[in-house]
Amino acid sequence: MKGVEGGHDGMPGKKTASPRTGKNTSSFTTEAYVKGILSGDRVMLGRAITLVESNAPRHQEQAQDVLKAIMPYTGNSIRIGITGVPGAGKSTLIEALGFYLTGKKHKVAVMAVDPSSTLTKGSILGDKTRMERLSQTPAAFIRPSPSGGTLGGVARKTRETMHIFEAAGYDVLLVETVGVGQSEITVRSMVDFFLLVLIAGVGDELQRIKRGVFEMADMVLVNKDDGDNTAAAQVAREEYERALHYLRPVTPGWVPCARTASALEGKGIDGIWITIENFRTTTMASGEFEKRRRKQARDWLHSLLNERLQETFYNSKAVMEYLPDIEKKVMQGQLPAVQAARNLLKLFKEYLLKQWAGDQIG
Repeated sequence: MKGVEGGHDGMPGKKTASPRTGKNTSSFTTEAYVKGILSGDRVMLGRAITLVESNAPRHQEQAQDVLKAIMPYTGNSIRIGITGVPGAGKSTLIEALGFYLTGKKHKVAVMAVDPSSTLTKGSILGDKTRMERLSQTPAAFIRPSPSGGTLGGVARKTRETMHIFEAAGYDVLLVETVGVGQSEITVRSMVDFFLLVLIAGVGDELQRIKRGVFEMADMVLVNKDDGDNTAAAQVAREEYERALHYLRPVTPGWVPCARTASALEGKGIDGIWITIENFRTTTMASGEFEKRRRKQARDWLHSLLNERLQETFYNSKAVMEYLPDIEKKVMQGQLPAVQAARNLLKLFKEYLLKQWAGDQIG
């Protein structure tokens, strides 16, 4: 579908004419990717995102070169996380909000963090083909969630994709979290504003959502405020509003609020954006906006370090050789877990020292 960028047509390994050499090659130059991103070339943008999503070592290395080159052009956006209960109408809401924003001359990028895609190898945004209006809007770019790998891997690719969109001039990023659990925490850690979408008329809503997710919200939106459901939506909004007053705000200086909207009818969509703009104005004036961005960058650095250290530890020859036997002793009660961990870390340290010594001699 026009406008829905799945990434398959821009695989780094596809034979294409190189902008630099004019010859068939398996990839573009780093300069070509950077130029294409900064110029807003949609085709090159899709290919750059596919490069970032690739697990091939050579693609990952080039992707980091591209990301480093575009870093000075990133950060000029509002990053909005959207989550909600199943059936809340998130897809319809995202399309309505995206279409409203493009009408206001904004450039909108839609992404998803989908933990289920790591199991099914499918893309959650496959059902976003229903976003007929938004997908046909030149100022909008819909990107499916990268499939395969781990939630951490999907999160890394989504974060890096966000930087690419920002460098390409997209000033509103909508990141949808699918399902429940860790994905909400992951999305909250990479966005400025977190929107929780709920509906009324399905029982005790507060019992259907985890308290932790509710506490992460900067705004609670009761969707489907239309038809016979209008009265119930207003009652639910008042209930959420009262509940929010008992919670500690996740964003210092900002009081979370509850609103209603009808994505189907377009009612209340402008109010959502007004609230988000008020949030940005308030938090930028207090310095909280940049403070959160800096903290997120720092936390992400440590997350990557922990991930790489763990990967290096378990893939080292010393650990791979002795871990099965040590695990067996721990399970049989022959070795305390603390002592087992110390032994493995000692072996790992000795392994690294030998590797370092070999490199020095070489």
